[in-house]
Amino acid sequence: MAALTIAVAQLNPLVGDIPANARQIIDASRDAQQRLGADLIVFPELFLCGYPPEDLLFHGGFRTRIEATLAELKASIRGISVLLGVPEYDGESIYNACVLFRDGETLASYRKWLLPNYRVFDEKRYFAKGNSAAVVEIGGVRVGLTICEDIWQPPPAAAAKAAGADVLLSINGSPYQIGAQARRESVARDRVQETHLPLVYVNMVGGQDELVFDGGSFAMHANGDIAYRAPANETRLDAIHVDTAAGSPVIAEREAEPLPETVPSVYGTLVMGTRDYVNKHGFGGVIIGLSGGVDSGLTLAVAVDALGANRVRAVMMPYTYTSDISKIDAAAQAEMLGVRYDIISIEPIVTAAIDQLAPVFDGYGEDTTEENLQSRARCMVLMAISNKTGDMLLTTGNKSEMAVGYATLYGDMAGGFAPLKDCSKSLVYDLARYRNTRSPAIPERVITRPPSAELRPDQKDTDSLPPYEILDPILGAFIEEDLSVQQIVDRGYEFETVVRILTMVRRNEYKRRQAPPGIRISERAFGRDWRYPITSGYRFPPG
Repeated sequence: MAALTIAVAQLNPLVGDIPANARQIIDASRDAQQRLGADLIVFPELFLCGYPPEDLLFHGGFRTRIEATLAELKASIRGISVLLGVPEYDGESIYNACVLFRDGETLASYRKWLLPNYRVFDEKRYFAKGNSAAVVEIGGVRVGLTICEDIWQPPPAAAAKAAGADVLLSINGSPYQIGAQARRESVARDRVQETHLPLVYVNMVGGQDELVFDGGSFAMHANGDIAYRAPANETRLDAIHVDTAAGSPVIAEREAEPLPETVPSVYGTLVMGTRDYVNKHGFGGVIIGLSGGVDSGLTLAVAVDALGANRVRAVMMPYTYTSDISKIDAAAQAEMLGVRYDIISIEPIVTAAIDQLAPVFDGYGEDTTEENLQSRARCMVLMAISNKTGDMLLTTGNKSEMAVGYATLYGDMAGGFAPLKDCSKSLVYDLARYRNTRSPAIPERVITRPPSAELRPDQKDTDSLPPYEILDPILGAFIEEDLSVQQIVDRGYEFETVVRILTMVRRNEYKRRQAPPGIRISERAFGRDWRYPITSGYRFPPG
Protein backbone atom coordinates (compact mmCIF):
# COMPACT_ATOMS: atom_id res chain seq x y z
CA MET A 1 0.00 0.00 0.00
CA ALA A 2 1.34 3.42 -0.98
CA ALA A 3 0.70 6.49 1.15
CA LEU A 4 1.60 10.16 0.94
CA THR A 5 1.22 13.02 3.41
CA ILE A 6 1.08 16.40 1.66
CA ALA A 7 1.59 19.63 3.59
CA VAL A 8 -0.51 22.43 2.09
CA ALA A 9 1.44 25.68 2.57
CA GLN A 10 -1.21 28.41 2.34
CA LEU A 11 1.21 31.26 3.03
CA ASN A 12 1.70 34.96 2.34
CA PRO A 13 4.74 35.98 0.25
CA LEU A 14 5.97 39.49 -0.49
CA VAL A 15 6.65 40.23 -4.14
CA GLY A 16 10.34 40.80 -4.71
CA ASP A 17 11.49 39.95 -1.17
CA ILE A 18 13.19 36.73 -2.21
CA PRO A 19 15.19 36.29 1.04
CA ALA A 20 12.08 36.64 3.24
CA ASN A 21 10.11 34.28 1.02
CA ALA A 22 12.97 31.78 1.19
CA ARG A 23 12.92 31.94 5.00
CA GLN A 24 9.21 31.13 4.91
CA ILE A 25 9.95 28.16 2.65
CA ILE A 26 12.65 26.82 4.98
CA ASP A 27 10.60 27.34 8.15
CA ALA A 28 7.44 25.81 6.68
CA SER A 29 9.36 22.82 5.31
CA ARG A 30 10.86 22.15 8.72
CA ASP A 31 7.47 22.49 10.41
CA ALA A 32 5.81 20.24 7.85
CA GLN A 33 8.42 17.57 8.40
CA GLN A 34 8.63 17.71 12.19
CA ARG A 35 5.04 18.54 13.20
CA LEU A 36 2.99 17.05 10.38
CA GLY A 37 5.24 14.19 9.34
CA ALA A 38 4.78 15.27 5.73
CA ASP A 39 6.49 13.58 2.80
CA LEU A 40 5.84 16.55 0.51
CA ILE A 41 5.20 20.26 1.05
CA VAL A 42 3.45 22.22 -1.69
CA PHE A 43 3.83 26.01 -2.03
CA PRO A 44 1.67 28.35 -4.17
CA GLU A 45 2.38 29.69 -7.65
CA LEU A 46 5.62 31.70 -8.05
CA PHE A 47 5.99 31.70 -4.27
CA LEU A 48 9.74 32.26 -4.28
CA CYS A 49 9.37 35.68 -5.92
CA GLY A 50 5.76 36.42 -4.96
CA TYR A 51 2.85 36.84 -7.36
CA PRO A 52 2.45 38.74 -9.61
CA PRO A 53 6.08 39.89 -10.01
CA GLU A 54 5.26 41.93 -13.14
CA ASP A 55 8.23 43.68 -14.78
CA LEU A 56 10.60 42.66 -12.01
CA LEU A 57 10.90 39.49 -14.09
CA PHE A 58 12.86 41.41 -16.73
CA HIS A 59 15.47 42.75 -14.29
CA GLY A 60 18.83 40.99 -14.57
CA GLY A 61 19.50 41.18 -10.84
CA PHE A 62 16.13 39.61 -10.11
CA ARG A 63 17.00 36.57 -12.24
CA THR A 64 20.35 36.20 -10.51
CA ARG A 65 18.75 36.26 -7.05
CA ILE A 66 16.06 33.74 -8.02
CA GLU A 67 18.57 31.25 -9.40
CA ALA A 68 21.00 31.63 -6.48
CA THR A 69 18.28 31.36 -3.83
CA LEU A 70 16.72 28.29 -5.46
CA ALA A 71 20.12 26.59 -5.42
CA GLU A 72 20.49 27.44 -1.72
CA LEU A 73 17.04 26.05 -0.91
CA LYS A 74 17.78 22.79 -2.71
CA ALA A 75 21.00 22.43 -0.74
CA SER A 76 19.60 23.34 2.68
CA ILE A 77 16.20 21.60 2.93
CA ARG A 78 16.55 17.93 3.79
CA GLY A 79 14.25 15.04 4.59
CA ILE A 80 11.15 16.29 2.75
CA SER A 81 10.16 16.77 -0.88
CA VAL A 82 9.39 20.37 -1.83
CA LEU A 83 7.16 21.57 -4.69
CA LEU A 84 7.90 25.25 -5.21
CA GLY A 85 6.55 27.77 -7.70
CA VAL A 86 9.37 29.73 -9.37
CA PRO A 87 10.08 31.76 -12.50
CA GLU A 88 12.33 29.63 -14.68
CA TYR A 89 14.76 31.34 -17.05
CA ASP A 90 15.88 29.52 -20.20
CA GLY A 91 17.90 31.73 -22.50
CA GLU A 92 15.66 34.61 -23.50
CA SER A 93 12.49 32.83 -22.37
CA ILE A 94 10.86 32.95 -18.95
CA TYR A 95 8.45 30.27 -17.74
CA ASN A 96 5.91 30.27 -14.94
CA ALA A 97 7.14 27.02 -13.48
CA CYS A 98 7.41 24.79 -10.46
CA VAL A 99 10.25 22.58 -9.38
CA LEU A 100 10.07 19.47 -7.20
CA PHE A 101 13.23 18.72 -5.26
CA ARG A 102 14.46 16.61 -2.34
CA ASP A 103 17.82 16.49 -0.57
CA GLY A 104 19.53 18.58 -3.23
CA GLU A 105 18.18 16.61 -6.17
CA THR A 106 15.65 17.93 -8.68
CA LEU A 107 12.98 15.26 -9.12
CA ALA A 108 10.78 17.06 -11.66
CA SER A 109 9.97 20.45 -13.11
CA TYR A 110 6.87 21.70 -14.86
CA ARG A 111 6.11 24.73 -16.99
CA LYS A 112 2.62 26.25 -17.00
CA TRP A 113 0.69 25.48 -20.18
CA LEU A 114 -2.16 27.97 -20.10
CA LEU A 115 -1.23 31.63 -19.64
CA PRO A 116 -4.16 33.85 -18.61
CA ASN A 117 -4.30 37.15 -20.45
CA TYR A 118 -7.57 38.73 -19.35
CA ARG A 119 -8.89 40.96 -16.56
CA VAL A 120 -6.03 41.38 -14.05
CA PHE A 121 -3.80 38.78 -15.73
CA ASP A 122 -1.25 39.55 -18.45
CA GLU A 123 1.04 36.52 -18.30
CA LYS A 124 1.65 36.45 -22.06
CA ARG A 125 3.61 39.66 -21.57
CA TYR A 126 6.12 37.74 -19.47
CA PHE A 127 6.02 33.99 -19.97
CA ALA A 128 6.50 31.39 -22.65
CA LYS A 129 4.14 28.41 -22.67
CA GLY A 130 4.98 24.93 -21.48
CA ASN A 131 3.65 21.89 -23.32
CA SER A 132 4.75 18.78 -21.39
CA ALA A 133 3.15 16.90 -18.51
CA ALA A 134 5.16 16.25 -15.35
CA VAL A 135 4.38 13.24 -13.17
CA VAL A 136 6.64 12.06 -10.36
CA GLU A 137 6.35 9.29 -7.78
CA ILE A 138 6.55 10.19 -4.08
CA GLY A 139 5.89 7.60 -1.42
CA GLY A 140 4.54 5.26 -4.06
CA VAL A 141 1.95 7.81 -5.23
CA ARG A 142 2.35 9.37 -8.68
CA VAL A 143 1.53 13.08 -8.57
CA GLY A 144 0.74 15.15 -11.66
CA LEU A 145 1.74 18.81 -11.55
CA THR A 146 -0.37 21.74 -12.78
CA ILE A 147 -0.24 25.51 -12.22
CA CYS A 148 -3.35 27.65 -11.69
CA GLU A 149 -4.93 28.35 -15.11
CA ASP A 150 -4.00 24.81 -16.20
CA ILE A 151 -7.04 23.36 -14.43
CA TRP A 152 -9.45 25.79 -16.12
CA GLN A 153 -9.25 23.80 -19.36
CA PRO A 154 -9.10 19.99 -19.82
CA PRO A 155 -5.78 19.37 -21.69
CA PRO A 156 -3.15 19.75 -18.91
CA ALA A 157 -5.02 17.52 -16.43
CA ALA A 158 -5.76 14.99 -19.18
CA ALA A 159 -2.07 14.92 -20.09
CA ALA A 160 -1.12 14.28 -16.46
CA LYS A 161 -3.65 11.44 -16.33
CA ALA A 162 -2.23 9.95 -19.54
CA ALA A 163 1.28 10.17 -18.07
CA GLY A 164 0.18 7.98 -15.15
CA ALA A 165 -0.78 10.42 -12.40
CA ASP A 166 -2.65 9.07 -9.36
CA VAL A 167 -3.45 12.51 -7.95
CA LEU A 168 -3.40 16.03 -9.37
CA LEU A 169 -1.58 18.88 -7.61
CA SER A 170 -2.54 22.44 -8.53
CA ILE A 171 -0.50 25.38 -7.22
CA ASN A 172 -2.19 28.75 -7.50
CA GLY A 173 -2.03 32.52 -7.25
CA SER A 174 -5.78 33.01 -7.54
CA PRO A 175 -6.97 36.44 -6.35
CA TYR A 176 -10.23 37.10 -4.56
CA GLN A 177 -13.36 38.31 -6.23
CA ILE A 178 -16.92 37.75 -5.13
CA GLY A 179 -17.84 34.10 -5.75
CA ALA A 180 -14.29 33.06 -6.65
CA GLN A 181 -14.11 30.07 -4.30
CA ALA A 182 -17.24 28.44 -5.68
CA ARG A 183 -15.98 28.96 -9.26
CA ARG A 184 -12.58 27.47 -8.46
CA GLU A 185 -14.17 24.38 -6.98
CA SER A 186 -16.60 24.04 -9.86
CA VAL A 187 -13.74 24.06 -12.38
CA ALA A 188 -11.71 21.64 -10.26
CA ARG A 189 -14.75 19.35 -10.05
CA ASP A 190 -14.90 19.22 -13.84
CA ARG A 191 -11.26 18.15 -14.02
CA VAL A 192 -11.47 15.43 -11.37
CA GLN A 193 -14.63 13.99 -12.88
CA GLU A 194 -13.02 13.95 -16.34
CA THR A 195 -9.83 12.29 -15.10
CA HIS A 196 -11.28 10.28 -12.17
CA LEU A 197 -8.35 11.57 -10.10
CA PRO A 198 -8.44 13.34 -6.73
CA LEU A 199 -6.96 16.83 -6.62
CA VAL A 200 -5.10 18.98 -4.07
CA TYR A 201 -5.38 22.73 -4.71
CA VAL A 202 -3.01 25.14 -2.93
CA ASN A 203 -3.62 28.90 -3.02
CA MET A 204 -1.68 31.76 -1.47
CA VAL A 205 -3.02 34.43 0.88
CA GLY A 206 -2.19 38.09 1.27
CA GLY A 207 -2.56 41.50 -0.30
CA GLN A 208 -0.48 42.62 -3.27
CA ASP A 209 -1.35 46.14 -4.40
CA GLU A 210 -4.91 45.90 -5.78
CA LEU A 211 -5.14 42.12 -5.49
CA VAL A 212 -5.89 40.07 -2.40
CA PHE A 213 -5.24 36.34 -2.45
CA ASP A 214 -7.73 34.71 -0.16
CA GLY A 215 -6.42 31.17 0.24
CA GLY A 216 -9.27 28.69 0.41
CA SER A 217 -6.95 25.79 -0.45
CA PHE A 218 -8.83 22.53 -0.78
CA ALA A 219 -8.66 18.82 -1.54
CA MET A 220 -11.27 17.08 -3.67
CA HIS A 221 -12.19 13.42 -4.03
CA ALA A 222 -12.30 11.89 -7.50
CA ASN A 223 -16.11 12.12 -7.45
CA GLY A 224 -15.98 15.90 -6.93
CA ASP A 225 -16.79 15.98 -3.21
CA ILE A 226 -14.74 18.25 -0.96
CA ALA A 227 -12.41 16.42 1.43
CA TYR A 228 -10.82 19.54 2.92
CA ARG A 229 -11.14 23.31 2.65
CA ALA A 230 -8.85 25.80 4.40
CA PRO A 231 -10.20 29.02 5.90
CA ALA A 232 -10.02 32.14 3.78
CA ASN A 233 -7.58 34.96 4.55
CA GLU A 234 -5.49 32.91 6.98
CA THR A 235 -2.00 31.51 6.68
CA ARG A 236 -2.16 27.75 7.21
CA LEU A 237 0.04 24.66 7.10
CA ASP A 238 -2.25 21.62 7.00
CA ALA A 239 -1.67 17.94 6.22
CA ILE A 240 -3.57 16.04 3.52
CA HIS A 241 -3.25 12.25 3.56
CA VAL A 242 -3.44 10.20 0.38
CA ASP A 243 -3.34 6.40 0.31
CA THR A 244 -4.06 3.59 -2.12
CA ALA A 245 -5.48 1.01 0.28
CA ALA A 246 -8.66 0.77 -1.80
CA GLY A 247 -6.69 0.19 -4.99
CA SER A 248 -6.87 3.79 -6.17
CA PRO A 249 -5.75 6.97 -4.42
CA VAL A 250 -8.11 8.23 -1.73
CA ILE A 251 -7.81 11.51 0.19
CA ALA A 252 -8.56 11.19 3.89
CA GLU A 253 -11.42 13.36 5.10
CA ARG A 254 -10.65 16.26 7.40
CA GLU A 255 -12.57 19.30 8.58
CA ALA A 256 -13.67 21.57 5.74
CA GLU A 257 -14.49 25.23 6.27
CA PRO A 258 -17.89 26.23 4.82
CA LEU A 259 -18.01 28.19 1.58
CA PRO A 260 -17.74 31.89 2.47
CA GLU A 261 -20.81 34.11 2.32
CA THR A 262 -20.50 37.20 0.14
CA VAL A 263 -20.57 40.13 2.56
CA PRO A 264 -18.40 38.54 5.29
CA SER A 265 -15.89 37.39 2.67
CA VAL A 266 -15.69 40.89 1.17
CA TYR A 267 -15.16 42.40 4.59
CA GLY A 268 -12.41 39.91 5.42
CA THR A 269 -10.75 40.69 2.11
CA LEU A 270 -10.82 44.45 2.81
CA VAL A 271 -9.22 43.87 6.19
CA MET A 272 -6.45 41.63 4.83
CA GLY A 273 -5.79 43.88 1.85
CA THR A 274 -5.52 46.97 4.04
CA ARG A 275 -3.33 45.25 6.62
CA ASP A 276 -0.90 43.92 4.03
CA TYR A 277 -0.68 47.14 2.03
CA VAL A 278 0.16 49.14 5.15
CA ASN A 279 2.51 46.56 6.68
CA LYS A 280 4.31 45.51 3.51
CA HIS A 281 5.07 49.17 2.81
CA GLY A 282 6.37 49.65 6.34
CA PHE A 283 3.92 52.32 7.54
CA GLY A 284 3.46 52.61 11.28
CA GLY A 285 -0.21 53.48 11.00
CA VAL A 286 -2.92 55.25 9.05
CA ILE A 287 -4.90 58.50 9.09
CA ILE A 288 -8.55 58.81 8.10
CA GLY A 289 -10.68 61.89 7.56
CA LEU A 290 -13.79 61.00 9.55
CA SER A 291 -16.83 62.89 8.29
CA GLY A 292 -19.66 61.21 10.15
CA GLY A 293 -20.73 59.48 6.92
CA VAL A 294 -20.92 55.79 6.12
CA ASP A 295 -17.88 55.58 3.80
CA SER A 296 -15.40 57.03 6.27
CA GLY A 297 -17.14 55.13 9.06
CA LEU A 298 -16.66 51.79 7.32
CA THR A 299 -13.09 52.65 6.36
CA LEU A 300 -12.32 53.40 9.99
CA ALA A 301 -13.77 50.06 11.10
CA VAL A 302 -11.75 48.19 8.45
CA ALA A 303 -8.56 50.00 9.47
CA VAL A 304 -9.02 49.22 13.16
CA ASP A 305 -9.74 45.55 12.41
CA ALA A 306 -6.70 45.42 10.14
CA LEU A 307 -4.15 47.26 12.26
CA GLY A 308 -5.49 47.77 15.79
CA ALA A 309 -6.86 50.99 17.26
CA ASN A 310 -3.41 52.17 18.37
CA ARG A 311 -2.29 52.45 14.73
CA VAL A 312 -5.30 54.42 13.49
CA ARG A 313 -5.93 58.15 13.78
CA ALA A 314 -9.22 59.85 12.84
CA VAL A 315 -9.53 63.54 12.04
CA MET A 316 -12.83 65.49 11.86
CA MET A 317 -12.50 68.70 9.83
CA PRO A 318 -15.73 70.67 10.19
CA TYR A 319 -16.79 73.63 8.09
CA THR A 320 -19.87 75.85 7.97
CA TYR A 321 -21.99 73.14 6.34
CA THR A 322 -20.94 70.29 8.62
CA SER A 323 -24.02 69.25 10.56
CA ASP A 324 -24.10 68.76 14.31
CA ILE A 325 -25.26 65.20 13.65
CA SER A 326 -22.07 64.48 11.69
CA LYS A 327 -19.90 65.90 14.46
CA ILE A 328 -21.71 63.85 17.12
CA ASP A 329 -21.65 60.61 15.11
CA ALA A 330 -17.98 60.91 14.14
CA ALA A 331 -16.96 61.50 17.75
CA ALA A 332 -19.12 58.58 18.87
CA GLN A 333 -17.51 56.20 16.39
CA ALA A 334 -13.99 57.28 17.30
CA GLU A 335 -14.79 56.61 20.95
CA MET A 336 -16.50 53.32 20.09
CA LEU A 337 -13.41 52.03 18.28
CA GLY A 338 -10.89 53.58 20.65
CA VAL A 339 -8.86 55.57 18.13
CA ARG A 340 -7.13 58.90 18.52
CA TYR A 341 -9.54 61.63 17.42
CA ASP A 342 -8.62 65.18 16.43
CA ILE A 343 -10.93 68.05 15.45
CA ILE A 344 -9.36 70.63 13.12
CA SER A 345 -11.60 73.27 11.60
CA ILE A 346 -10.94 74.11 7.95
CA GLU A 347 -12.86 77.40 8.24
CA PRO A 348 -9.78 79.67 8.38
CA ILE A 349 -8.07 77.76 5.52
CA VAL A 350 -11.07 78.01 3.20
CA THR A 351 -11.73 81.62 4.13
CA ALA A 352 -8.12 82.58 3.42
CA ALA A 353 -8.21 80.78 0.06
CA ILE A 354 -11.44 82.48 -0.99
CA ASP A 355 -10.08 85.87 0.07
CA GLN A 356 -6.89 85.37 -1.91
CA LEU A 357 -8.82 84.21 -4.97
CA ALA A 358 -11.46 86.95 -4.79
CA PRO A 359 -9.83 89.17 -7.48
CA VAL A 360 -9.63 86.19 -9.85
CA PHE A 361 -13.18 85.04 -9.06
CA ASP A 362 -14.67 88.53 -9.51
CA GLY A 363 -17.65 88.36 -11.84
CA TYR A 364 -18.25 84.66 -11.32
CA GLY A 365 -20.98 83.23 -9.13
CA GLU A 366 -20.50 80.48 -6.57
CA ASP A 367 -20.40 76.94 -7.97
CA THR A 368 -18.58 73.67 -7.31
CA THR A 369 -15.29 75.58 -7.12
CA GLU A 370 -16.07 76.65 -3.55
CA GLU A 371 -17.14 73.10 -2.70
CA ASN A 372 -13.89 71.71 -4.04
CA LEU A 373 -11.92 74.25 -2.00
CA GLN A 374 -13.38 72.67 1.13
CA SER A 375 -12.39 69.19 0.05
CA ARG A 376 -8.89 70.31 -0.89
CA ALA A 377 -8.45 72.13 2.41
CA ARG A 378 -9.21 68.85 4.17
CA CYS A 379 -6.69 67.11 1.94
CA MET A 380 -4.04 69.67 2.93
CA VAL A 381 -4.67 69.03 6.62
CA LEU A 382 -4.63 65.25 6.28
CA MET A 383 -1.55 65.12 4.07
CA ALA A 384 0.31 67.48 6.40
CA ILE A 385 -0.37 65.10 9.31
CA SER A 386 0.66 62.17 7.13
CA ASN A 387 3.92 63.87 6.15
CA LYS A 388 4.70 64.84 9.72
CA THR A 389 3.90 61.49 11.37
CA GLY A 390 4.88 59.12 8.57
CA ASP A 391 1.47 57.46 8.74
CA MET A 392 -0.40 56.78 5.50
CA LEU A 393 -3.63 58.52 4.54
CA LEU A 394 -6.47 56.15 3.66
CA THR A 395 -8.91 57.39 1.03
CA THR A 396 -12.53 56.69 1.91
CA GLY A 397 -14.36 56.92 -1.44
CA ASN A 398 -16.39 54.09 -3.00
CA LYS A 399 -16.78 52.67 -6.51
CA SER A 400 -20.07 54.43 -7.25
CA GLU A 401 -18.52 57.83 -6.60
CA MET A 402 -15.33 56.96 -8.47
CA ALA A 403 -17.33 55.80 -11.48
CA VAL A 404 -19.29 59.02 -11.99
CA GLY A 405 -16.67 61.47 -10.74
CA TYR A 406 -18.52 62.40 -7.54
CA ALA A 407 -15.18 63.11 -5.89
CA THR A 408 -12.62 65.89 -5.87
CA LEU A 409 -9.18 65.55 -7.41
CA TYR A 410 -6.50 66.53 -4.86
CA GLY A 411 -9.28 66.57 -2.29
CA ASP A 412 -11.17 63.55 -0.99
CA MET A 413 -9.52 61.40 -3.67
CA ALA A 414 -6.07 61.98 -2.15
CA GLY A 415 -4.32 59.28 -0.18
CA GLY A 416 -2.08 56.26 -0.38
CA PHE A 417 -4.68 53.49 -0.49
CA ALA A 418 -8.44 53.23 -1.00
CA PRO A 419 -9.94 50.20 0.79
CA LEU A 420 -13.48 50.78 -0.58
CA LYS A 421 -12.44 51.64 -4.15
CA ASP A 422 -14.19 48.60 -5.65
CA CYS A 423 -17.23 48.61 -3.33
CA SER A 424 -20.43 50.13 -4.63
CA LYS A 425 -22.34 52.43 -2.29
CA SER A 426 -24.98 49.73 -1.89
CA LEU A 427 -22.32 47.23 -0.84
CA VAL A 428 -20.84 49.79 1.57
CA TYR A 429 -24.16 49.86 3.42
CA ASP A 430 -24.28 46.03 3.52
CA LEU A 431 -20.72 45.90 4.84
CA ALA A 432 -21.45 48.49 7.52
CA ARG A 433 -24.50 46.56 8.73
CA TYR A 434 -22.48 43.33 8.73
CA ARG A 435 -19.63 44.87 10.71
CA ASN A 436 -22.08 45.94 13.41
CA THR A 437 -23.26 42.33 13.82
CA ARG A 438 -19.78 41.45 15.05
CA SER A 439 -19.55 44.27 17.58
CA PRO A 440 -20.70 47.91 17.70
CA ALA A 441 -18.44 49.84 15.33
CA ILE A 442 -20.51 52.32 13.28
CA PRO A 443 -23.32 54.37 14.82
CA GLU A 444 -26.66 53.24 13.40
CA ARG A 445 -27.59 56.77 12.35
CA VAL A 446 -24.50 56.90 10.13
CA ILE A 447 -25.94 53.98 8.17
CA THR A 448 -29.57 55.05 8.05
CA ARG A 449 -29.52 58.79 7.31
CA PRO A 450 -29.39 60.07 3.70
CA PRO A 451 -25.79 60.43 2.44
CA SER A 452 -24.39 63.92 1.89
CA ALA A 453 -21.02 65.45 1.04
CA GLU A 454 -22.04 68.45 3.22
CA LEU A 455 -20.32 70.95 0.93
CA ARG A 456 -23.32 73.28 0.64
CA PRO A 457 -26.54 73.89 2.64
CA ASP A 458 -28.90 70.89 2.89
CA GLN A 459 -26.93 68.97 0.26
CA LYS A 460 -27.84 65.34 -0.53
CA ASP A 461 -26.11 62.89 -2.88
CA THR A 462 -29.39 62.58 -4.77
CA ASP A 463 -29.10 66.27 -5.76
CA SER A 464 -26.37 65.22 -8.19
CA LEU A 465 -26.94 61.49 -8.69
CA PRO A 466 -29.82 59.06 -9.17
CA PRO A 467 -30.67 57.05 -6.04
CA TYR A 468 -28.02 54.40 -5.43
CA GLU A 469 -30.54 51.59 -5.90
CA ILE A 470 -30.77 52.79 -9.53
CA LEU A 471 -27.21 54.03 -10.02
CA ASP A 472 -25.38 50.94 -8.78
CA PRO A 473 -27.10 48.32 -10.98
CA ILE A 474 -26.57 50.48 -14.05
CA LEU A 475 -22.90 50.95 -13.20
CA GLY A 476 -22.50 47.23 -12.58
CA ALA A 477 -24.09 46.36 -15.92
CA PHE A 478 -21.73 48.70 -17.77
CA ILE A 479 -18.49 48.25 -15.83
CA GLU A 480 -18.61 44.58 -14.95
CA GLU A 481 -20.75 43.19 -17.79
CA ASP A 482 -19.86 45.57 -20.67
CA LEU A 483 -23.53 45.94 -21.62
CA SER A 484 -24.65 48.53 -24.16
CA VAL A 485 -27.07 51.36 -23.46
CA GLN A 486 -29.95 49.43 -25.00
CA GLN A 487 -29.13 46.23 -23.11
CA ILE A 488 -29.22 48.16 -19.84
CA VAL A 489 -32.46 49.90 -20.82
CA ASP A 490 -33.93 46.47 -21.55
CA ARG A 491 -33.43 45.66 -17.88
CA GLY A 492 -36.02 48.27 -17.01
CA TYR A 493 -34.08 51.54 -16.66
CA GLU A 494 -34.94 54.84 -18.32
CA PHE A 495 -32.96 55.60 -21.46
CA GLU A 496 -32.11 59.16 -20.39
CA THR A 497 -30.87 57.97 -16.99
CA VAL A 498 -28.64 55.29 -18.52
CA VAL A 499 -27.12 57.69 -21.03
CA ARG A 500 -26.54 60.29 -18.32
CA ILE A 501 -24.76 57.83 -16.04
CA LEU A 502 -22.59 56.27 -18.72
CA THR A 503 -21.62 59.72 -19.97
CA MET A 504 -20.51 60.63 -16.44
CA VAL A 505 -18.38 57.48 -16.35
CA ARG A 506 -16.74 58.36 -19.66
CA ARG A 507 -16.03 61.97 -18.70
CA ASN A 508 -14.31 61.07 -15.45
CA GLU A 509 -11.71 58.61 -16.67
CA TYR A 510 -9.04 61.28 -16.08
CA LYS A 511 -9.94 61.36 -12.38
CA ARG A 512 -9.77 57.59 -11.97
CA ARG A 513 -6.29 57.47 -13.50
CA GLN A 514 -5.11 59.71 -10.66
CA ALA A 515 -6.82 57.79 -7.86
CA PRO A 516 -4.85 55.70 -5.37
CA PRO A 517 -4.83 51.92 -5.65
CA GLY A 518 -7.56 50.02 -3.87
CA ILE A 519 -8.72 46.49 -3.17
CA ARG A 520 -10.31 44.56 -6.03
CA ILE A 521 -13.36 42.53 -4.99
CA SER A 522 -15.57 42.53 -8.11
CA GLU A 523 -15.53 41.00 -11.56
CA ARG A 524 -13.97 44.25 -12.83
CA ALA A 525 -12.38 46.95 -10.76
CA PHE A 526 -11.03 50.36 -11.70
CA GLY A 527 -7.31 49.79 -11.99
CA ARG A 528 -5.34 47.09 -13.74
CA ASP A 529 -8.41 45.46 -15.35
CA TRP A 530 -10.08 48.72 -16.51
CA ARG A 531 -8.32 50.32 -19.48
CA TYR A 532 -10.68 52.79 -21.10
CA PRO A 533 -8.96 55.71 -22.87
CA ILE A 534 -8.95 59.15 -21.29
CA THR A 535 -9.08 60.87 -24.67
CA SER A 536 -11.99 59.39 -26.60
CA GLY A 537 -14.57 60.45 -29.14
CA TYR A 538 -16.95 57.64 -28.21
CA ARG A 539 -20.34 58.85 -27.03
CA PHE A 540 -23.46 57.30 -25.48
CA PRO A 541 -25.59 56.56 -27.46
CA PRO A 542 -25.14 54.78 -29.91
CA GLY A 543 -24.35 51.25 -28.74
